[in-house]
Amino acid sequence: MSVTRAGVVAAATNVGLHVRHTPCMTVEAPLPGTAATVPVVLKLESLQVTGSFKPRGAVHSLLSNGAPEVVACSGGNHGLAVAWAAQRLGRKATVVVPASAAATKVAAMRACGAEVVQHGDIPAEAFVVAEAIVAERGLPLVHPYDQVPTIEGQGTLGLELLADAPQVTHWLVAVGGGGFPAGVALALDGSGAVVVPVEPEGCPSLFEAQRAGGPVPTKAEGIARTSLGPPSLGDLAWDVLRDRVPACTLVSDEAIAAAQQWLWQSTRLVAEPGGATALAALLSGAWEPPPGATVGVVVCGGNADHLP
Repeated sequence: MSVTRAGVVAAATNVGLHVRHTPCMTVEAPLPGTAATVPVVLKLESLQVTGSFKPRGAVHSLLSNGAPEVVACSGGNHGLAVAWAAQRLGRKATVVVPASAAATKVAAMRACGAEVVQHGDIPAEAFVVAEAIVAERGLPLVHPYDQVPTIEGQGTLGLELLADAPQVTHWLVAVGGGGFPAGVALALDGSGAVVVPVEPEGCPSLFEAQRAGGPVPTKAEGIARTSLGPPSLGDLAWDVLRDRVPACTLVSDEAIAAAQQWLWQSTRLVAEPGGATALAALLSGAWEPPPGATVGVVVCGGNADHLP
C-alpha cells in the first residue's frame, strides 16, 4: 500500500478535530560569516499538543486501525503522542522507549495512562522489545514513521504550510525515519515549494539512503539520537522522498545546540535537539538559500529536559 496526497488530504478532516493548527512566526535569522539577516518563517509545531508533530500521525493511526489497545516504539515523541491519542480516544497503549528518552516525555506518557517500558539506549534497541510485546499479546504496532496512516497524518502539517505561508519556496525539515518529511513533501506536491531535508551527522538515515540507492542500517549517535536516530530510513518514506527532495544536508551537534540557544535567546521558544536540527542548517551555513528564495523552517519538537 502506498501513501498518496489524497490520503493526506483525507486525513486532515479527522486529525484536525484533535490537534492544534500551530502558528507560523517570521523572524530575522543571521547569516553566518556576515552582518546580514534573512527573514525566515518558523512553523511552530513545538507548540503542538504533546510538544511535537507526532500526534498527527498517532491520532490518524488509532482512528484508522480501531484497535482498543496498541503498542508503540519510540525515542520519545511518538510514544508520547500515541499515549496521548489513546487517552483521548478511550484506548490503551503500551509504549517502549530507550532508557535515554527525555524524562519529561516518559513522565508525560505515564500521566496519560500508558504502560511504559524502557530498554536500551537508542530506538533500534527498544524496537526489539516492542516487537516481542506485539507478538506475545497479539496487539497492533503503531509505527513511528513507516506505516501509511502515520505518514498521512504527519502530512497534514504540510497542508497547514500551504494555507498559512504559501510564499515560502523552501521548507527546511528534519529527518528521522522519514515519515514526517515524506508526508510534508506529498502535501506540497504541485505547489512549487521544496522540502529541504536536514539530519544530524550522527543520524544520517536519508543521507545514507541517498548514497546507497535505498534504506540501509545507519548509526544513531549524538544529542538528537532519541528523536532522529531510527535503525534506518523507512521504506515507505523512501518511496516518497527519493524523487521529491534534494540531497540531505548534515549538521553537527554543535550547530544543533547553537540553534537551540539562538531560538531561546531570540524568541523565547524552547526546541529539543531534533526540533532545532532544521534551523541549524540555516544558522550554521550548512545550507545556503538560493537567490530569490523565501525560507521556512519547521521547528518540530519542544520536549527538551534542558537547553545546552
